Amino acid sequence: MFNIIPRIFSEKSQIIVGLEIGTSKVSAMVGELTESGGLTIIGGGTAPSRGVRKGEIVNFEKAEEDIRAAIVKAEESADVEVGSVYLGVTGAHLRSLNNRGFNRVESAEHEVSQADVEDVLRSAKAFNKPSENTVLHAIRQLFTVNGQSGIADPVGMKGNQLELDVHVVHGVTTRLQNPALAVRGLDIDVEELVFSGLASSLAVLSPEQKENGALVIDMGAGTTEYVAYCNGVVRHTGILAVGGDHVTNDVSYGLKVSTHCADSLKKKHGSATADGALHGKSISLPNELGLQNKQINLDHLHKIMHARVEETFQLIDAELDFEGLHSQIRSGVVLTGGGARISGIKKLAEEVFELDAAIGTAGSHNGVKGLLDDPENTHAIGLVNYAAIRSRRSRSKGWFSKKAVAA
Repeated sequence: MFNIIPRIFSEKSQIIVGLEIGTSKVSAMVGELTESGGLTIIGGGTAPSRGVRKGEIVNFEKAEEDIRAAIVKAEESADVEVGSVYLGVTGAHLRSLNNRGFNRVESAEHEVSQADVEDVLRSAKAFNKPSENTVLHAIRQLFTVNGQSGIADPVGMKGNQLELDVHVVHGVTTRLQNPALAVRGLDIDVEELVFSGLASSLAVLSPEQKENGALVIDMGAGTTEYVAYCNGVVRHTGILAVGGDHVTNDVSYGLKVSTHCADSLKKKHGSATADGALHGKSISLPNELGLQNKQINLDHLHKIMHARVEETFQLIDAELDFEGLHSQIRSGVVLTGGGARISGIKKLAEEVFELDAAIGTAGSHNGVKGLLDDPENTHAIGLVNYAAIRSRRSRSKGWFSKKAVAA
């Protein structure tokens, strides 16, 4: 596990590291989990990402250098030595579906046991997937015992027919292995691969929001992940191979400026809303070649950005409608990731989804405030939270047992 540089703790604790290998940056967040279950984010480190495209590694050498840089910064920040990480993964190859498992309760008393739960989970994970794919998550939803649905924990109940609904996330095995290979190349173990969108949702949502129904949209540089909760469980997940870099490219082409200039315009003067309020207003960009300064129409800039972000939201909204979930999202939309920094994005989300929207951070957690308040850190912090949840659930098998439990 982790070798902790000598420190004095009030109670036994475990160090957990979440690692995000993103398109624009690599982020490592360090959490301390105490034996009583308390979690504190004690440090973190980030580095620019140069070897990743659309959430997947395309240059191993550069990716390893950037991972090492982020890990070193995290180690210095938290005063620990990192030996293993929980690694976030994404990519357009990931797919998801809801599936149901069935199992007969064979005991003479017809009392549901933990073994019955494990059997029905195995049944639920069995589905007709491509041979090159592997299951990343089989997330438990709710059980049904002899026709009685909506049961969170059936152990101890009487019945002879047990059913379980799960949300399955699966992807191409080799493409899931690549980021893990890059990390292991640095002599760092990978504890588990975790879908990025799921991790982000764990960082920003409260139990009440999950129960009432919420949609989390994590807008990164190369991808946009989304997760819908209803009645306290994950009901749908998805990935779009579109992110902040695509907004930048649209601005670059539309305004005929360099990518670097487009990114600067997006961050300093951009907006996801295009209400015509800036009609006729422009800014002047100095020409580095000594030619005449270029005039940028701000209304045009906003319209370009609005079109791309609106299309992204509309695709997600259509998916919610197709799954019949829109009416169940009563807590609204939570936006996170680097894209959540775009001016006006909250207003646009409210218009497209016709729901309340908010910018999500990990601010409800304990720890370093500067790290918790940044929406770009929610993915890596969510990975730490994911690991903490797993550890708390496995206490019955001993202190921080590695017993497998469905996420």
